[in-house]
Amino acid sequence: MTDRRLVVFAVGNESRGDDALGPMLASRMEPYLPKGTRLIVDFQLQVEHALELEGAELALFIDASCISEAPFTFREEIPSGRSPTFSHALEPKAVLAVARRLDARPPPAFVLGIRAQSFELGEGLSERARSDIEDALAFVRDLLGELDVNRWRAIARGLSLQ
Repeated sequence: MTDRRLVVFAVGNESRGDDALGPMLASRMEPYLPKGTRLIVDFQLQVEHALELEGAELALFIDASCISEAPFTFREEIPSGRSPTFSHALEPKAVLAVARRLDARPPPAFVLGIRAQSFELGEGLSERARSDIEDALAFVRDLLGELDVNRWRAIARGLSLQ
């Protein structure tokens, strides 16, 4: 294992209700991260985050999802879309596209979206989000047990069929 094998991006604002799910899960999963994992926690994804992908063999983006009906979703992400130069709120696929634009080969990347319903400033997690983050933590702990892209792809395909 290299020191740069896995990079995890946890995105969200801890002051905005369920938007805190990404940073909160990152905090709780830290003891389970394999040695050498780079954990990046930020309010939102930006162009500069593409530089963090250099040398990584796998990437995991964690964020609140207001479109998920399940407690969480897990899917593979591919670089696509335009690679903006001056934006401050990118989707994972745009960060990957920026990495590609920089002549880097972005690693296989996956998105863990945790169901969210409330984003009010000053609010804590909703009751449902408190339950969903427990499900997501159990899932991530298992996921981190084997950093194998083919296993992660199989899991993503299985979840997308549900």
